Amino acid sequence: MDFQSISIEELMNGYQLDDSHYRCIHCEKTFFVHEVYPFDNQFLTAEGMVQVHLQQEHGSAFHALLQMDKKTSGLSEVQQEMLKLFYEGLSDKEIAVDSSVNNISTVRQHRFKLREKERQAKVFLALMQLLSEPNHYKIHRGATQVDERYSIEEKEREKVLQTYFKQGLDGGIETIPSKEKRKLIILQHILQRFTAGKAYTEKEVNTILKTVHADFVTLRRYLIEYGFMSRSADGSSYWIKE
Repeated sequence: MDFQSISIEELMNGYQLDDSHYRCIHCEKTFFVHEVYPFDNQFLTAEGMVQVHLQQEHGSAFHALLQMDKKTSGLSEVQQEMLKLFYEGLSDKEIAVDSSVNNISTVRQHRFKLREKERQAKVFLALMQLLSEPNHYKIHRGATQVDERYSIEEKEREKVLQTYFKQGLDGGIETIPSKEKRKLIILQHILQRFTAGKAYTEKEVNTILKTVHADFVTLRRYLIEYGFMSRSADGSSYWIKE
């Protein structure tokens, strides 16, 4: 598996979307975007089929990741066991009975250690991204919540923009992405159509956003919610957060 080309979101999904197909990252099984696939007396899209594939062949994206070797995941056998049982929703008492860990306090200690490992991993990821990507995406000052969504490499950003802005980066998009990281990339790109330090009326903002997508109201709301733009209390003035 080439981790350099796989984002955190794709690891969580268990598959990647290339130009023409969805690909399972665990076994390279592919499903072509413009085809439909018969399954259980119905027809599924390529994305629906790769999701079924993950469930049938790998259990889930979670289980597939959990089955990776220690060198790849950095997890001990006990940590893998704990994560699996946590994922299944067992209580600490049930885990103490059903696992190699034989008391509740040790189970709780594992929960704490794994959360601590998660925090450390986020910091390490940010450091490595900054080290390897001098032009790495900079988190905007108004960001309302900084997390793994902001781990965006330049190559990934360019791929998302090319996928959505099919008629060129100055054109519009057919759909507003629902996935958080892609949405952030689109919103950050849209800001280039505004001038920093300039105040806009709501009508002016709408006119600019209409060049991106017909649903300018949703785009305007996202720009505010994600902290890219601010507006006056009465909504009469908008400006980019610098």
